[in-house]
Amino acid sequence: MSEWKTIVVGVDGSSGSRTALSWAAAEAGDHGAELVVVNVWEHTLLPPAGSVTVSEHYVPDPSQRTADDLVRVIKEQLGDDPPVLVQPRVKQGSPAKVLIEESANADLLVVGTRGHGGFAGLVLGSVSQHVAAYAQCPVTVVR
Repeated sequence: MSEWKTIVVGVDGSSGSRTALSWAAAEAGDHGAELVVVNVWEHTLLPPAGSVTVSEHYVPDPSQRTADDLVRVIKEQLGDDPPVLVQPRVKQGSPAKVLIEESANADLLVVGTRGHGGFAGLVLGSVSQHVAAYAQCPVTVVR
């Protein structure tokens, strides 16, 4: 078996990303690699509520909620004591861009075929298409 040190997996909580997480954890175990679980959120402003401007005070920072959600998903999929070293990471930005950046320090990048967004009839989602085309390491798209 090849020696991998780091496997990165993108997780958005969708069933496809949960399957990718389980697959990536098994691979990390087989290769003795660390598993980096990445969740990416995009900052969006709430629409104005009767006013021309929206104060930043009224836009909640979703990063903590997302971190809690990510840890919950990891525990649901891998249990309370995963068989591999798991490093959860929550980042802000475009999911495809952040995962491509994370691939620079990875031996393998794993994503599901489809996440929460997009059109259900497509075989691959936009994130999986982008990372497959531009990642800086091998990519596995788990179905």
